[in-house]
Amino acid sequence: MQLDLAVKNQKLFLQGILIAVVVTILDLYTKDLVFSVLNQTPEQRITVTSFFNLVKVYNTGVSFGLFDDISYGKYILIAVAFAIAIVMLFWLAKIDDQWLAIAIGLVIGGAFGNMIDRAFFGAVADFLDFHINGYHWPAFNLADSAITLGAGILIFDEFFRKKKS
Repeated sequence: MQLDLAVKNQKLFLQGILIAVVVTILDLYTKDLVFSVLNQTPEQRITVTSFFNLVKVYNTGVSFGLFDDISYGKYILIAVAFAIAIVMLFWLAKIDDQWLAIAIGLVIGGAFGNMIDRAFFGAVADFLDFHINGYHWPAFNLADSAITLGAGILIFDEFFRKKKS
């Protein structure tokens, strides 16, 4: 029984790591792809639909540009993201639920995607711009989406899924 649980935990850990790696790679690839296309347009904006644009934005802060003007912000935010990712890795090593493995993998992958941006460019590259009647949601990227989805799954799991006693 113990061996079966250990094998299951190992498989879930590897699944979470694979998700994290895929999210990180896709995030970096989509940023590079979209920015290379946007660099060729004079406005650095592409209208996709009446409510969605591709834009080129660098965010030196966190969500919604918060903390974008703090001293040593780049290094502090890299350290915080790294610490969160390490804690999540330890959590991932202990879980025995596939939904949690997926959620944690999404959060880790998103954190690493944004952390790599911040380390190399001093800011996070954002390009997804949704808007209605001139009101724009702050631009975001695939890593932000993965973090949000992973956090949403974790919250849903905590409050709505039946727990084993």
